[in-house]
Order: sequence, then structure tokens, then C-alpha cells
Amino acid sequence: MSAAAVSAPDRYAVLGNPVSHSRSPFIHAAFARQTGQALEYARLWCPLDGFAASVRTFAASRPRGQGPARGCNVTVPFKRQAPALAQRVSARAALAQAANLLRFDDAGWFADNTDGIGLVRDIESHAGFAIAGARVLLIGAGGAAAGVLGPLIEAGPREIVVANRTLENADVLVMRHRALAGSLPLAVRELGACGGPFDLVINSSSSSMQGLASPVPDAVLGRGALAVDLMYGAAAEPFVAWAHALGAQARDGLGMLVEQAAEAFFVWRGVRPQTAPVLQALREQLAREAA
Repeated sequence: MSAAAVSAPDRYAVLGNPVSHSRSPFIHAAFARQTGQALEYARLWCPLDGFAASVRTFAASRPRGQGPARGCNVTVPFKRQAPALAQRVSARAALAQAANLLRFDDAGWFADNTDGIGLVRDIESHAGFAIAGARVLLIGAGGAAAGVLGPLIEAGPREIVVANRTLENADVLVMRHRALAGSLPLAVRELGACGGPFDLVINSSSSSMQGLASPVPDAVLGRGALAVDLMYGAAAEPFVAWAHALGAQARDGLGMLVEQAAEAFFVWRGVRPQTAPVLQALREQLAREAA
């Protein structure tokens, strides 16, 4: 093998359907420059019935002059399928029953979920909001909620209410997290009767994709509350505007996106990048595109 082949950068990718919109290549390229890590990162579209085959093909690939594939991110709609491809699954991915990354270890693939810790770090580090002791409302009980509920519990809030259109789905999600929650109050409510006021309101539902401002009553927002939509860009604008109109702080999911990527970068490379400059650069890029 030539010296050039030996020194070729490791390869990573994000796999999804759709995937062309993904900002992950921008984020990981910025992390690599910042930390001096040699890697390449691409987008890979997967057919809906071909996720596993696509991952295995990527993992086994070694194009001429390029380095080996070392791991991948997984985005919608494949996160629930990802753990089944790994020989080892992290505790947070097992609890979420979904993974957003795979690491192609020689001893057996490793699956992890960094979404929840990414959300917590964005809220606490970038928004400057302390989750410990707060009353938290989590809107939605689907895959996005499953990915963040565990780390939210570990952040030590006073209570968490999960509000969802279908109560049975919320019940299943909450029951799976009862042991982790311990004595922390963890309740299920209907969207229209979720109580309040809350200190932190997190929208993980599909309402933003439907152009809705909020699926819950205005009364959920307490004085000085922080409202976070897990979507970003145009999709998050109605929810953010709703919260601002009611005097709350508001935040989209872009910081979570960068923070979950930073945790994935650490899982892959063992190095923690600085996220603030990358988040700022990404916001500036989105602003230019929207202008």
C-alpha cells in the first residue's frame, strides 16, 4: 500500500432520505479544521427499503486514493433501524430505541444517540438556561422526543410533562423512562390540557413541519420561559414567533444540531471541538441563503 493511501483521510457520511438538506458536512468540516483532524464527510441518500444495505456498502467501501469509512450519522427516517446494525449499543441509544450514529469499530460496530445531550448542552451552554429545578413541557412523543427525554431527565428538572395528541404513545415513552426518572415527576397530558406554566417548553412534534405556530395553549409559557423548537430555519419560525409574542425567550434547533454533531465527533475521534464559532458560522450561512 502506498504512503498516500495510508495517510488518506478517514471518511464519514450522513445517511437519510431525504438528505440533500443536511448541514452535517458543513459542521464536521468546520470541526475537522478546528481540531486538525483529517477526515472527509459526505451525504448519502438511501432508498427507504435499503438503509441497512446502504450502510454496509459505505462501511466496506474504499475508493482508490481515499481513506476507510469509519462511521456515519443517521437521520430520518432511519434512526430506529440503526441500532440493529450494531454489536454494541450505548445506554442512551437503547433507551431511545434509536441511534443517530454508527462507529465502524473492527471489534464490532457501535451505535449511539447524541440528540438528547446535544439539546441539553445547547440549552444550558448557548441559551444560558439551567434545566436543573425547572418545570419542563416536552411536546410530542415520537422519535425526536424519545431521543431527548433521557438526557432531559438526567439534567435534573423539577418535573417533566409529556404532551401528545395520542396519549397511548406518550404513555409508552414515559413508562420506558420511569426507572431513569426515579422520584422525578414524569406525567402524560393531552395537548390542549397540559397544564402550566412551564419554565422550559420543547416542541419535538411535527407541528412545525405543518406550519403551525404551537400545538399547545399560550398558558404553558411561564414568565421568562424558554421555548425551543427542535426544527430550525423556516420550519421553526412560527413557533419562535409565537413564543416571542408571548414574552418568552425562543430558540430553534440549530444549536442542538451543532451540539449533537460535536458529541458525535467526540465519539468518533476522541476530540471535543468548540461549538460556538461553528454555530455562529452556520447561522451566518443560513442568513445569506435566506437573503
